Amino acid sequence: MNLHKTLAAVSGMTMLSRVTGLIREFLIARAFGASAYTDAFFIAFRIPNLLRRLFAEGAFSQAFVPILAEYKNREGEAATKDLVDNVATVLVWALLLTCALGILAAPLVVMAVATGLASDSGAFSASVVMTRIMFPYIVFMSFVALAGGILNTWREFRIPAFTPVLLNLSFIAGALFAAPLLEQPVYALAGAVFVGGVLQVALQVPALRRIGMLPRISLNPKRALSNPGVRRILRQMVPATFAVSVAQISLIINTNIASRLENGSVSWLAYADRLMELPTGLLGVALGTILLPSLSKAYAEDNRAEYSALLDWGLRLTFLLALPAAVALATLAEPITTTLFHYGKFDAQSVAMTSRALVPYGVGLIGLILVKILAPGFYARQDIRTPVKIAIGVLIATQMMNLLFVPWIAHAGLALSIGLGACANAAFLFRGLRRRGIYTVQPGWRMFFARQAGALLLLAGMSLWLAGHFDWIALQEHPLMRAGALLLVIGACGAIYFGALLATGMRLRDFKRISR
Repeated sequence: MNLHKTLAAVSGMTMLSRVTGLIREFLIARAFGASAYTDAFFIAFRIPNLLRRLFAEGAFSQAFVPILAEYKNREGEAATKDLVDNVATVLVWALLLTCALGILAAPLVVMAVATGLASDSGAFSASVVMTRIMFPYIVFMSFVALAGGILNTWREFRIPAFTPVLLNLSFIAGALFAAPLLEQPVYALAGAVFVGGVLQVALQVPALRRIGMLPRISLNPKRALSNPGVRRILRQMVPATFAVSVAQISLIINTNIASRLENGSVSWLAYADRLMELPTGLLGVALGTILLPSLSKAYAEDNRAEYSALLDWGLRLTFLLALPAAVALATLAEPITTTLFHYGKFDAQSVAMTSRALVPYGVGLIGLILVKILAPGFYARQDIRTPVKIAIGVLIATQMMNLLFVPWIAHAGLALSIGLGACANAAFLFRGLRRRGIYTVQPGWRMFFARQAGALLLLAGMSLWLAGHFDWIALQEHPLMRAGALLLVIGACGAIYFGALLATGMRLRDFKRISR
């Protein structure tokens, strides 16, 4: 398998997902702005989204994929299919119970996540209603995560990468067509989450059937729990739940803090987070997705050289593409925010406040992406303890940083603490891989960094100089001109960055890699 081509394909699908995600955020920003009710939606959406990342995409995938790859390579098709059936049974029944409890206890859950919202009874009630509408989303997305793990192990990456587009399209339809018909328009967004979850499940079924791995859900979860593979996955999931989701736990704590700051703070952070997710998804999620099955295969075959080389390839690509993205987010925060969101109810204050959060997110972008590359280096070896120990320390450090940053720069301090915490997480993961001999640094890194440092300085200078020629707020009446100006700045920055790298001897063929 050509990992370079596979990464390009997965990144292309992820790009489509992120672009439709930006369109959805543009429509939400234009229609709802940043208010107590948009805060209520983002808080309500964050609850099932957190559980999705805890029990589905995060901990579950990291525990499930290595063991599934082991079964596929060593145990045969029948044993693998039996494992899939039993895992699906346990997962679905556990999450149906979680969903029912969440719907019943929605007021308590909202209060725990965002205590500041209780001061506005209308917004609090709306958040409770939307939480109940969206809670089934965790059941849908857990099945999607199961399907994605199976398809990725079979090297079928495109369907899982495309799947999030359906949620974004559901949001877009809800904002355009359903919201104007409702007495409380923001409820349309909650309905869009439910519909999007159903659509994503429907997309997985034909793909799983084609490879003969469509799971059968049993009515006897107790029998499914007796499967040795299921018990191994559950044992791995307990620590992985915390290790993979430390950033999400910090995000929930930060949401609670933000709900007690100025109205709109939760929304400003959510919009900035969406902008940061574009480079995170294009590189971090895509690389992590294709690396984990390849690393698991190399580990199952005891091929240490291949294992280390795969990590080195992922790290080089990360630095090559993530660092310029981080510089661009930090230096072009206002142009990006105005071009994408400064319409309708999203006013100049919201632009300033979202930009203020985007800059520190840019500082932490490299750490957020590196964690997605380095963590699979442990999970593919079924080593969960090390990331757990690191995650505990990072969570404590993040909240200590909140005590320092929030009184100083308010909601932007929350973004900065998450970003710096991710950088610390990545540094300790890297140190752990090196100390255990899991990863050996390949030759050429010093020259690579020297070339990149010069290119990044040119990029930063170009972005600041060009962006300073435009009054981005005043261009609100000319959206096409503003979009064209932003594309001009980004294009010039990209040209000078890659041009500088090519001029100093770096070649794209150096980043190609074939995995067996």
